[in-house]
Amino acid sequence: METDSWGFCFQHYGKIVDRIDSDGDGLVTTEELKVWIKRVQKRYIYDNVAKVWKDYDRDKDERISWEEYKQATYGYYLGNPAEFQDSSDHHTFKKMLPRDERRFKASDLDGDLTATREEFTAFLHPEEFEHMKEIVVLETLEDIDKNGDGFVDQDEYIADMFSHEDNGPEPDWVLSEREQFNDFRDLNKDGKLDKDEIRHWILPQDYDHAQAEARHLVYESDKNKDEMLTKEEILDNWNMFVGSQATNYGEDLTKNHDEL
Repeated sequence: METDSWGFCFQHYGKIVDRIDSDGDGLVTTEELKVWIKRVQKRYIYDNVAKVWKDYDRDKDERISWEEYKQATYGYYLGNPAEFQDSSDHHTFKKMLPRDERRFKASDLDGDLTATREEFTAFLHPEEFEHMKEIVVLETLEDIDKNGDGFVDQDEYIADMFSHEDNGPEPDWVLSEREQFNDFRDLNKDGKLDKDEIRHWILPQDYDHAQAEARHLVYESDKNKDEMLTKEEILDNWNMFVGSQATNYGEDLTKNHDEL
C-alpha cells in the first residue's frame, strides 16, 4: 500500500475511534467497544444481504419467494439433471436443496413462502436470530454426524477439525480437543453429543463474542491499566484493532465516514 493510502487509513482509523467513544469523554470503555463491535457485526450482515438481494428478487417486488431463490440457486441443476447424474455436484445439490428449503421455511415467520428482507437475513445468517438457532444446531449435527445415528461421537467431533493424513501420532492440540470433548462438551458423559450438548457447544448462553473481544482489546491496549482506553492508546495499538471486528478486520478503514 502506498504511503498516502496508509495516511488516509490511519486518519480514518482516528475517526472510527471518535465514533466508538459514544459519550465523547475521550475515553473508550469496554461497554462502548462492545456496543460498537455489535454494531459492526450487524452492519456487515445487512450489507451482505443488500449485496445479494437483487440476485434473488427477480420480479423486483422487494420480497424473495422460495421459488425465486430455488430457481436462482438450483435452476440449472433442476433443468438439466442428467448433466449432474454422475458428478459429485449431484450429491451436493440433492442434499442442499431440501436443507435450504427447510431453513427458508424456518425463517419465514408468516408462512407465506416469501421472505422480507428481515426474513431473508435470518435465512442467510441464522446464527444471529433466536428463532433460527434450532436450525443451526440441526445443520451442525447433520454436517458432523457421519454415521447418521443422530449424535456426534468423539471421533466425528475430531474429524470435523482434523484429518488424519497418515497413521502417525495426533498433534498435541488434537489430544487437547479430545480432553475438551470429554470434560466440557459431553455433559452427560455418555461418549457422544446430543442436540442439547451441541447447542451448549456452538451457542453458549453465557458467552458474548463481542464482550470477549472488547475485553481482549482493552486488556492488550490499556497501558496505564485504568480499564479504559485513550485515543492514543488505541492508535498506538492499531495493528490489533485492524485485525479485529472493531474495524471489520480493516475493511472499515477504506469506507467513508457516513458509511459507518
